[in-house]
Amino acid sequence: MDLKEAFVGGPRFLDTASYGLPPRREVAALEQALARWSSGTADWYDEWLRATDVARGHLARLLGTDSTAVTTGPTTSVLVALLATTVEPGSRVVVPDIEFTSNVFPWLVIAQRRQLDLRFVPVGSLARATAEGADVVSFSLVQSATGEVADLDAIVDAAESVDARVFVDATQALGWLPVDATRVDAVVVSGYKWLLAPRGVAAMATSDRVRASMEPLYANWYAGEPIPTSLYGPPLRLAPDARRFDPSPAWFSWVGAVAALELLDEVGIDAIWAHDTDLAAAFRTMLGLPEPTVPSAIVSVALDRAPSDLTTKISFRDGRARVSFHLYNDLADAETLAAELAPFGVQRPRRS
Repeated sequence: MDLKEAFVGGPRFLDTASYGLPPRREVAALEQALARWSSGTADWYDEWLRATDVARGHLARLLGTDSTAVTTGPTTSVLVALLATTVEPGSRVVVPDIEFTSNVFPWLVIAQRRQLDLRFVPVGSLARATAEGADVVSFSLVQSATGEVADLDAIVDAAESVDARVFVDATQALGWLPVDATRVDAVVVSGYKWLLAPRGVAAMATSDRVRASMEPLYANWYAGEPIPTSLYGPPLRLAPDARRFDPSPAWFSWVGAVAALELLDEVGIDAIWAHDTDLAAAFRTMLGLPEPTVPSAIVSVALDRAPSDLTTKISFRDGRARVSFHLYNDLADAETLAAELAPFGVQRPRRS
């Protein structure tokens, strides 16, 4: 498969950590949905609503779990709020101090109501802080600002030693990094970055013990069982599996998601991991930067001064350039950006 041809854009776009680009097939699927909507000829249930369950199956495979364990939703924070309902009053929750706020603010809100003991620590200290005593550790598998990949093995081991639950935000990971949701209690992911889906696509895989204590805050007709007879009136009748926690889906977002996830399935996550991390490693070499302990598709670059007139699309976080490589990129993109950044003084760590 010619990956470059699968996309309309891509050259000189090195900002998937902000948002991913849709493949051509996704654009076509959305255009067809809009045409069917505007003409009034669509069967909304079969054409649009069912897309959510098709995407759920793709996401379950990417997460290494069963579709019955996967809840869908619109954003990470909406799903983290569900996880927060499982935490007992007075519990200690450990979170990275650099964590993206979609996995911070829900905890701060619930902490006020349930008197939680929130501990914010550096990413590298998560395992130690958990082992010292925690009920929950909640963190991003790959940090948004820096691209740092958390030491999942050490964190899981630490959590098991104190019977703490492990909640993972895989938004900056799933789509390029292999993820096994069965190793932890919950994995949450937003799909508009590395999964190449439209904004409004998110999912969460949960363990049996999490689902047993989670409140269906968004109970609605789509979470009902069966859906066609859950449109009006009592009694409460929710699905027996993880769909019971689903908010009502935004149809077109999920139509686009199916097309994007089909492409990722065809390429394969191992091939994507190799492609993305190889490009990132080559880019680090061009700039004279060391390779991280765990390879990452995101590169954080400190510069002497802010760059201007770049022809390559990147982003900036915490005063550093953030560069991210995905399917539509190639070595030429890395070479172009490396040459553009050089005049602005790439800061390299001193050798000891």
